[in-house]
Amino acid sequence: MGANASNYPHSCSPRVGGNSQAQQTFIGTSSYSQQGYGCESKLYSLDHGHEKPQDKKKRTSGLATLKKKFIKRRKSNRSADHAKQMRELLSGWDVRDVNALVEEYEGTSALKELSLQASLARPEARTLQKDMADLYEYKYCTDVDLIFQETCFPVHRAILAARCPFFKTLLSSSPEYGAEIIMDINTAGIDMPMFSALLHYLYTGEFGMEDSRFQNVDILVQLSEEFGTPNSLDVDMRGLFDYMCYYDVVLSFSSDSELVEAFGGNQNCLDEELKAHKAIISARSPFFRNLLQRRIRTGEEITDRTLRTPTRIILDESIIPKKYAKVILHCMYTDMVDLSVLHCSPSVGSLSEVQALVAGKPNMTRAEEAMELYHIALFLEFNMLAQGMKF
Repeated sequence: MGANASNYPHSCSPRVGGNSQAQQTFIGTSSYSQQGYGCESKLYSLDHGHEKPQDKKKRTSGLATLKKKFIKRRKSNRSADHAKQMRELLSGWDVRDVNALVEEYEGTSALKELSLQASLARPEARTLQKDMADLYEYKYCTDVDLIFQETCFPVHRAILAARCPFFKTLLSSSPEYGAEIIMDINTAGIDMPMFSALLHYLYTGEFGMEDSRFQNVDILVQLSEEFGTPNSLDVDMRGLFDYMCYYDVVLSFSSDSELVEAFGGNQNCLDEELKAHKAIISARSPFFRNLLQRRIRTGEEITDRTLRTPTRIILDESIIPKKYAKVILHCMYTDMVDLSVLHCSPSVGSLSEVQALVAGKPNMTRAEEAMELYHIALFLEFNMLAQGMKF
């Protein structure tokens, strides 16, 4: 075998002769014959700049064809497996059973399509975050004023105290309704728009404006050190619901005294009051918002403020049964529908339950309770609760 360099693997040698611009470098693979096996020498060009378009197109189309073959093979394998499983499942079935299964599949598919179309046609329910943003913007039922750089910011004591340790301490020193508190902020560079954005963040969890200063880590650290770091909006609102700090409204329910006496019930039990915040219920329900605004126009709110007593709202239990009140309030504060609240206090009765006992009706099923709660949500114009009942 000759010692030609071109016959050695990975050896490179310039090609001599011809036009200098057409000179190329080649990599040669050795070819030799041994024990009857022969291999032909092949040369691979390193200069792809002069590759023919037809060759490149053939190579690309070849790869694409190979890829399509693999995809087609995988699809055919999966289809074959599913078909085989269905044949094995239905091999011993009667024709009527197979027809029933087909009808079941068709009905399920139609129901799925109907549910999708209903979801698309249904108006979007307002979330807690959106309602809290409107609450900050339109100032429903504010009870304290913050003065910063000679600008008044009407806010809600309960929300700021629940969201921010700084405001919790500050507001506790001025408990009276409509207190004016002058803000003195130590963090440098905080102007009126930025202070408004900070309040917006406490209400919604978002700053609500684009400002490069909010991207400055040093400023955020200083604000965190001065105001504290709030939890997520969901966590703080759940804490506000659980502890009801600074509550300013109570919900009472009218009841039938004759039914109470007949069954030995407790009047205080049937007329149990539920605490809440006017800011939250007015932000989540136009029904409660209109009710509270009417009280302001008629001067009833002035009496409550003078006496420093929470506003009392009496609801007709024949329209809004008391047993649903906690479910409604829980959804207003958390955007979650928890029907387990209905049965967590079996000792607490309601007028509707007593009436059901008088009429000899059995206890309501969960589906019946959900349907009744759905109609109550429509009455209160509380879309988040109404859509939560559509399951």
